[in-house]
Amino acid sequence: MSNSNTLMTSLFNPKSVCVIGASTKPGKLGYNILENIVKYGYPGRVYPVNPHYQNILGLKVYSSVSEIDDEIDLAVIVIPAEAVVKVAEECGVKQVKNIVVISAGFKETGKEGAEREKALKDICEKYKMKLLGPNCLGVIDTFTPLNASFAAQMPLKGNIAFISQSGALGTAILDWSFKNRIGFSKVISLGNKADLSESDFIAALAEDVNTKVILLYIEDVKDGDKFIENLRKTVRIKPVLVLKSGSSAAGQRAAASHTGSLAGSKIAYETMFKQFGALQVETISDLFNYAKVFSTQPLPKDNAVCILTNAGGPGIIATDACERYGLKLASLNSETLNNLRKQLPSNASIYNPVDILGDAQPERYYTALEALKNDDNISSIIIILTPQATTKPTETVLKLIKLVDKLDKPVTFSIMGGEQVTEAKKILSENNIPVFSFPEDAVESIAALTRYTFIREKKLSHRKFRISANKEAVREIIKKVLNEGRRTLLSSEACKILGFYGVKTPKVYLASNSDEACSAATEIGYPVTLKIASPDIIHKSDVGGVALNVKNEEDVRKIFIGMVANAHKFFPNARIYGVEVYEYVEKSREVIIGVNKDLQFGHLLMFGLGGVYVNFLRDVAFRIVPVNTQDIDEMIKETRVYTLLKGVRGEKPADIDSVIKTIIAASQLVQDFPVISELDVNPLFVYNKGEGCMAVDVKMSLYI
Repeated sequence: MSNSNTLMTSLFNPKSVCVIGASTKPGKLGYNILENIVKYGYPGRVYPVNPHYQNILGLKVYSSVSEIDDEIDLAVIVIPAEAVVKVAEECGVKQVKNIVVISAGFKETGKEGAEREKALKDICEKYKMKLLGPNCLGVIDTFTPLNASFAAQMPLKGNIAFISQSGALGTAILDWSFKNRIGFSKVISLGNKADLSESDFIAALAEDVNTKVILLYIEDVKDGDKFIENLRKTVRIKPVLVLKSGSSAAGQRAAASHTGSLAGSKIAYETMFKQFGALQVETISDLFNYAKVFSTQPLPKDNAVCILTNAGGPGIIATDACERYGLKLASLNSETLNNLRKQLPSNASIYNPVDILGDAQPERYYTALEALKNDDNISSIIIILTPQATTKPTETVLKLIKLVDKLDKPVTFSIMGGEQVTEAKKILSENNIPVFSFPEDAVESIAALTRYTFIREKKLSHRKFRISANKEAVREIIKKVLNEGRRTLLSSEACKILGFYGVKTPKVYLASNSDEACSAATEIGYPVTLKIASPDIIHKSDVGGVALNVKNEEDVRKIFIGMVANAHKFFPNARIYGVEVYEYVEKSREVIIGVNKDLQFGHLLMFGLGGVYVNFLRDVAFRIVPVNTQDIDEMIKETRVYTLLKGVRGEKPADIDSVIKTIIAASQLVQDFPVISELDVNPLFVYNKGEGCMAVDVKMSLYI
């Protein structure tokens, strides 16, 4: 049995549960949790533990867990934080399999609490106990049934699992779910995640036959690599919908490079979710709108949708939303059009959107849906109803339900209005048919379902690519830089490193004085480019540290002296190594390739429009390293610069293959040398197809 299966069995369906800190006083957490376990029909053995009582809710009370003459699968601990570590030790000696620590007073309270939490985790590791929490709401399984939480009620039974890092949000969602008739298979409150985290539960729920869709609210991810691995496997089986908070731009660290300033925590999370198949939502409302559809509807075969409406305006609004969310209006086949033409009024619109007019009665809705249901060109259907003078909302949905149940394609309703449509919406919800107040929500939810279809069917490229590289030479350069106490490489050093990975760069020499600069220029051949050589001056052009198209020795000497003087003036504490002399390179189409090391997910790879406007236009796309060829292809095509590379208005297409090889080189470089924290190739000049590309300006920093 896998670890996930063991967790599913002993935590969610334990044979025995003890509540340490059980209380006789209603309103106390120790009472509420014990009452929830008993009240909602937990079928296993229940043992309250409290040295001050003998009987609670008709159950014998034990003074300590060691007194219980039974194996304990799950211990729920709800006592003052100061006593938790000692009690956890007793549970370990007792060979308890899982503990859920409800108690607060751990790392969320400061240094002392953090030390207490570490001691708790150490004990659990020592005795191989699984720990949920501390500082959590608890855990609920509606199928066992088990409500080992202090939630006010037992949620409705359903096929949605909800994992929440916030206990307060969890209780609010549970309360809201009753009104909206949302049912759950499991509800898990993560708390401080001292041991079990979102990654463990995603893996466990992938194997849970009672769960069809996984909802996740998180503020952070505990272990990036583990999360990615478990997410990658789970989304091939069932959808994972994620609401992520706490990654706003205000939380980004300052970064010197273009890549670093564009790649923040928010971008890293968004990239990770997209790359590995989670569907990220922006609001709680979207999280549960999507869940309604995912938990009740089959997957569409593609993005072709049909809109059935009794009002032209909402039909147009839905059409606009389809374009916005990546759906297309299905082209109805000739048989469908003929059936609609025969059975609908002459002034009805039989083309998609199908407008059956404002006087449509239930029978007309039914007739139209009957005509649409077998059209293979239609993958999903959105039905819109607005309450007009002759509309019968309740009768209409009652009639349509019989037909919707027979469809093998997803259907959502948008029932617009207030009191007149309340009963109709209630009937649809009770019959597990998603219903929304506005067309945009119905469209967006179908679009999410469609995106997941593509995620499931995506043929992941596992093509291995390795390029020949002189790793020993790279290692020597990095060693030299670190020995000098630097974290930023000189441009000449960075260019050499890329060159060792097969990337074409300009010829470059480091000159410590004007004579050396003139010799270097002669060696390279005029014209040349001069750049100040300093690891402490990142954006050189801002301080006059770059001179292009220098054509003779006299100018080289003059510029060298002025550039060094200028650098000392503006950066008196900077280390100045001299001036780097570059081969002058003819301009071409400019792109940027960059890498930034994210503390959670590793290296974040970037591609986009290059040049001086990169930070302002922000036409960039990201992927997490390692990448495959499919990732690179998709990343390039996500940007607007891809259109320019293909060639516009008679231009020859650019050498996109050479761009791909450069991205591969950057990806392999940072995998081979994880000490590289930032890499900026900006600009990378991309020449016409077959002519290659050149990394003109390269910045590289190390992680110390």
